[in-house]
Amino acid sequence: MGQRVTIRDVAARAGVSAGAVSLAFNDRPGVSARTRERIIEAARELGWSPSLAARSLARGARIHTVGLVVSRGTVGIGLDSVHMALIGGIESVLTERACALLLHIAPDTDAEIALYRQWWQSGRVNGSVLVGTSADDPRIAAVHHLGMPAVAVSPPHLSGPFPAVTTDDAAALTEAVRYLAALGHRRIAHVRGPQNLARTILRAQAFDSATAELALHDAPGLHTDLSAHDGARATRTLLASGQRPTAILYDNDITAVAGLSVAQEMGLQVPRDLSIVAWDDSDLCTITRPTLSALSHDPFAVGAEVADCLLELLDRGRAASRLCGAPVLRPRGSTAPPPPPRG
Repeated sequence: MGQRVTIRDVAARAGVSAGAVSLAFNDRPGVSARTRERIIEAARELGWSPSLAARSLARGARIHTVGLVVSRGTVGIGLDSVHMALIGGIESVLTERACALLLHIAPDTDAEIALYRQWWQSGRVNGSVLVGTSADDPRIAAVHHLGMPAVAVSPPHLSGPFPAVTTDDAAALTEAVRYLAALGHRRIAHVRGPQNLARTILRAQAFDSATAELALHDAPGLHTDLSAHDGARATRTLLASGQRPTAILYDNDITAVAGLSVAQEMGLQVPRDLSIVAWDDSDLCTITRPTLSALSHDPFAVGAEVADCLLELLDRGRAASRLCGAPVLRPRGSTAPPPPPRG
């Protein structure tokens, strides 16, 4: 009572050797179909299942530990829903391969680099995932110098020597601008993330190109740290300007919700006076009133693709960058044609 069931207990129940149990559960020749069924039934009766790690080793698979450090400057006080879904996707693939994820939150980039160095020199990880990449990111050179295999969640042209996994944010943002223009909006603004963040650079370029193509010349873009406070500040600046926009695109859902609150605070009705499009499409976008139109993507799928890419790099020594689809525009209650010009 209370003792852990072992492979020897299963072997004794089935009347075979422990080696025969191992052969049966790893689908290897050496036991008959009838004996295999008897072993599996014995294991079921005893509530025993083989260790994932042991099965991977028996099949000749390599077991890896993957390191992931998230800088507090990227996510603020805690992990947001996007990062949690990304981590969930990574873990879903690692679990299938009996691999492990070593997760740490660092106060800043220097601490993150120091942690990679410590992990690599001590042999704690076989490779790493780089998130929140920026232009001229010092982590790229530092991790490459260590010789540590890595995959960057980044546009490929900003991932340095490492394979990258990304979504086609440029296509999604262009679609959103064209959608707002089709509704009749001519003054569209963009509340962006940090200026040097890789995804911010890509989205800002796409916004500027799309508004220029549509001859929307008065299309300001304001940078924020993606917090609610900074999103509210940027929204107040835009709505208090002489050329008040009739639509605003936000680079995440938190700044969009803050923007909605500011618009209501200033006596504007959404979407009658102002249209809002968010990014990420978390639950926040569906619990506001009105519900927020958003660019929806699947960070869980991105995480799974990241893990696949890194395991391929670790097993084969090379892996190609991957494009994991494009965010999809989900129109909801926060977008409508602009108000008619004042007569």
